[in-house]
Amino acid sequence: MIQQILTALGVYISTSIDYLFILLIMFAQLGKYSNKGHIYAGQYLGTGILVAVSLFAAFVVRFIPEESIIGLLGLIPLFIGIRFALIDEEDTDEEAIVEKLNQRQSSRLFWTVTLLTIASGGDNLGIYIPYFSTLSWTEVIVALIVFAVGIIGLVEVSRSLSSIPGVSETIEKYERIIIPIVFVALGLYIMIENGTIQMMYNVIF
Repeated sequence: MIQQILTALGVYISTSIDYLFILLIMFAQLGKYSNKGHIYAGQYLGTGILVAVSLFAAFVVRFIPEESIIGLLGLIPLFIGIRFALIDEEDTDEEAIVEKLNQRQSSRLFWTVTLLTIASGGDNLGIYIPYFSTLSWTEVIVALIVFAVGIIGLVEVSRSLSSIPGVSETIEKYERIIIPIVFVALGLYIMIENGTIQMMYNVIF
């Protein structure tokens, strides 16, 4: 159980670092007196949509009889981790976020957070689908609980850090080290768990 919780926590944290930056910008722009309820609701709905799509795709994958074939899904987070480490992509999301948040209407804040969560979580599907495909339904429930608690921690940490000078720059500095390590490790774990690496070894040698 502890291993399941730690794995789910690692998956959530590694896929939510982008959200941390987005939320830092939001709180910095809106101030500490902004409506946290809209931010929480937007995060839950956006993440919920990503998880629902991933669970459906993972359910379809379960009908593939050979486990070693399912393990090939581990190549997705493996590829994402390597690509993230090698390619320095210019992030233009922050400018778009600031522009939207300058409107400051709380009625739009909920949908802004929701849409930004989904838009920034495109790569999350590549992690969530192979991850959920390896879990039993009991383990899925544990993961969902961890994700739900993780959102609370993410919002509160972002709100607290937004008032500290230089924090976002420090996190961004080490982001390119943390994310590749976690994604590559997750990909290898999925492939090892399903016997895919052994299967590939047998085919090659």
